[in-house]
Amino acid sequence: MTTTAPEPTTTTTTVQTAPQGRAARIGGDILRAVVPVVLALIASGLIILAMGSNPLDFFAGVWTYGVMGGNWQRSLVLMAPLLIVAVGLIVAFRGQLWNLGYDGQYLLGAMVASGLGPSLFAVMPAWLATLAVFLGAIVLGAAWSIIPAVLKARYGTNEIITSLVMSFIAIGFVNLMIKGPLKDPNTPMPQTEVIPDDQLLPYTPGTEIHIGFVIAILLAIVAQFVLSRTSFGLRLDIFGASPKAARHVGINSTWMVILIFALSSGIIAFAGAIDILGQYTYQRANWNPHYGAAALPFVFLARLSPVGSIPLIAFYAILATGGTLAAQQAGLNVDFLLVIVGLILIFMTVTEYVGDRRRLGQSYLPPALRRTVRSLFTGKGRTSA
Repeated sequence: MTTTAPEPTTTTTTVQTAPQGRAARIGGDILRAVVPVVLALIASGLIILAMGSNPLDFFAGVWTYGVMGGNWQRSLVLMAPLLIVAVGLIVAFRGQLWNLGYDGQYLLGAMVASGLGPSLFAVMPAWLATLAVFLGAIVLGAAWSIIPAVLKARYGTNEIITSLVMSFIAIGFVNLMIKGPLKDPNTPMPQTEVIPDDQLLPYTPGTEIHIGFVIAILLAIVAQFVLSRTSFGLRLDIFGASPKAARHVGINSTWMVILIFALSSGIIAFAGAIDILGQYTYQRANWNPHYGAAALPFVFLARLSPVGSIPLIAFYAILATGGTLAAQQAGLNVDFLLVIVGLILIFMTVTEYVGDRRRLGQSYLPPALRRTVRSLFTGKGRTSA
C-alpha cells in the first residue's frame, strides 16, 4: 500500500498563513501611521492643559471651524497647495535627495502668479494666461534648483545645505521684487497688484472650492502611477536605492539628480501659483505659509506614497483651518499648530525606533533613505536596511 506525501497539508498552511501575514503587515503599517498622530494630539492636549486652557474646547473648535457648516470647503482649499508640495517632496525623497528649499520654491511660484499674472491676464484670454503662469512658475522653480543639483551630482555637496541656502536667497529675492518692480503703486503696503476675481481659478460646481483642489488630487494620482507603474518610477527607485547600482544599469546619475531636483522644485513652485490664483489673489512681502515644513511629517507617515498622503494632508488641513480660530479662542498663539507638527515628528521617530525593534509594520522610509538618515545622525552609514 502506498502512502501519499503531505503536500495538501503544506499547501493549506501556506494559503492560510499568507493572508494572515499580509493582514498583520497592513495592520502594522496603519498602526505606525496613526500612533504618532494620536500621541502628538495627546501630548499637545497635556500642554494646553498645563497652560491653563481646556484641550477639549480646543479640539472641539478644530472640528467646528475645520469641518462643520461650510468650513470643510476652506479646509479643502488649504489642502490643495499642501498636497502639491507633498508630491514634490515625495519625488525628491524617493530619489534619496533632500530638497529642503521648499519655502523659497513655493514663494517663487507664488511671485510668478502674483507679479506677472495681472500683466498676462490683461493681454491674454484667462485660460491661456493661467497656463502661462503655471508654466512660468514650474520653470522658475526648476531652474532655481540647478545649483544644488549640479553641486550634488558633480561634487557630492550636501544638498541639505545648498537647498536651504538657495531657499534663503529665493525668499530675499521675492521680497525685493515685491517691494520694488512688482509692488502695486496704488497701495502703501509692499504687495503685488490684486488679481480680479473673474481671472482667478474657477470654482467646482456648487462649492467654493477652486479647481486647484481637483488638480492636486489628480496630480497625486498621476504621480502614484508614474512612480509605481512606469519605467521612470523604476529608475527613480533604483537610483534611490543605490546610485552605484543605477550607474551599472546605465542610469546617468548626474542627469538623474538634476531631473529629480527639477521635478521636485517645479512641482512645489506650481503649488505657489495654484495658491495665489486659487485664494490669495496677491502676495505681500515677508509672507511665508511654511507649507513644506507642515507637510514633511505626513509625507513620511504616508511612506512616500502620493495617494497615501491624501488623507494625512487632509487631516492637517482640517487641523490648520480649524486650529487657527480654536487656538485664538483658547488663548493660544496660532504657532501652536507647529508645535503639534513637531510632536508628530518626535513621536514618528520614537515609533520608527520601536517598530524596528519589534518588527512592527513597514518603515516610514525606504532602505536607502533610512541609511542616509542614520548617517546624518551617527556620522557613518550602515549597510543593513
